Amino acid sequence: MTGDLSGLLVVSIEQAVAAPYVSSRLAEAGARVIKVERKEGDFARDYDHLVHGESAYFVWLNRGKESVCLDLRNEEDKQVLESILKKADIFIQNLAPGAIGRLGFSPDRLRKDYPGLITVSISGYGEEGPYSDLKAYDLLIQAESGLSAITGNEAGSARVGVSVCDIACGMTAHEAVLQALIGRYRTGKGRHISVSLFHSLSDWMNVPYLQFSYGGKSPERNGLTHPTIAPYGAFSGADGKQVLFSIQNEREWMKFCENVLHLPDLASNSKFNSNSNRVANRPELDGLIAEAFAQFPRDELSKMLHRAGIAFGQVSTMEDLACHPQNRYVEVDTPTGRVRLLAPGAVIDGKVPEFGAVPALGEHTEAICSEFGAAIEAAE
Repeated sequence: MTGDLSGLLVVSIEQAVAAPYVSSRLAEAGARVIKVERKEGDFARDYDHLVHGESAYFVWLNRGKESVCLDLRNEEDKQVLESILKKADIFIQNLAPGAIGRLGFSPDRLRKDYPGLITVSISGYGEEGPYSDLKAYDLLIQAESGLSAITGNEAGSARVGVSVCDIACGMTAHEAVLQALIGRYRTGKGRHISVSLFHSLSDWMNVPYLQFSYGGKSPERNGLTHPTIAPYGAFSGADGKQVLFSIQNEREWMKFCENVLHLPDLASNSKFNSNSNRVANRPELDGLIAEAFAQFPRDELSKMLHRAGIAFGQVSTMEDLACHPQNRYVEVDTPTGRVRLLAPGAVIDGKVPEFGAVPALGEHTEAICSEFGAAIEAAE
C-alpha cells in the first residue's frame, strides 16, 4: 500500500476506538501500522459480530494494519516490542493510566532513547489534574463534558448515537501527529503528544461554554428543533416519515409560504412576519406546517422544498442511509470475507483511497517476531 506516509512505521498498543482511529488514518495514508494486541485481542473485536462474524467498529478502524500478539509481561515479548520501537516513527498507546510506564515503555524513556520518535498517549482526562488516573469511556465523557446537557429534548438527555468523544479524540490526535511529522521534518526531533477524550470533546463544547460563561445562557435541549430560528425543525409527511428544513431569511419564508404551504398570506401575518415573531409563536406556526405537510408523503415534500429553494434534509433511518444516492463506498477484506463500507469524507484528486485488509487476531505475529526478533539477535 503506497501513500503520502509510505515508509513510516507506526506501533500502536491500542484497543477500543480512539487510538485505533488515529492509527487507521495513518494506515490509510500509507504508513505501516503494527497493532499490538494481547492474546485475547482488542476488546473491540467483540463489540458485536454483525459483519458476517466481525465487529462493525473493528472493521471500520483496523483496515490495513498488521496484528501481532505480545505478552508485555514476558521479557522476550518486551524485547520484540523494543526492537520494533528502535525503528518506529510513531508510537501510540491508550492503556489504562500508568500502565505503559509500569511495562517499561513510558514516553519519557522512549523519547530519551529514541529522540526522533513521536509518542502519543490517549487517555480519558489527560496526564495531569485530579481526574488523570480515572478510566473513561465515551458515554461517560458525553455526560462529564456537558454534551448530554445540550443533547436530547424536553423529556431529557440523550446519548449521541455514535462514539463522538472517542472519534473527536482520535481526530484530535491525528491532527497532532501530522503536525508533529512536519515538525520532525524541520528539526529532526520527535515529540510527545497527550490527547484525552475529555479535552477533545470540551474543545468542541466551546460555543455553549462561551454562551454560558459570558452571556449567562445555558442552551436548552431542543431535539430536532433549532432554539432561535423558526421554522427550523423536523415535520412528518402523510407517510409518517420526517423531513427537516430550515428558513434562514424573509425571502425564503415568503417562498416557503407560497410554494410549499400554499398559504401566501401567511408570510405577512403579524404573528409570523419576522423570525422573532415566528419563534414567539412557534407552537401555532408548527401546527399550521404540520397540517399542511400531512397532505403529502415525505419524498413529495422534499421535492417541493427543493423546487422552492429551501434547505432540507430527510430524517433518514439506517435503511435510508444504506441506499442513499449520495453514498460513496470502499471495500476491504476481513478474515471472514469482503466488506463494503461508507467511504471517508475526503476525496483527493478525484480518488477515494484503497485500503488494506482487516487483520485476524495475531495474523502477523510469527512474521513480525521473526523480522524483529532477528534484529535482537543481530544486536546481541
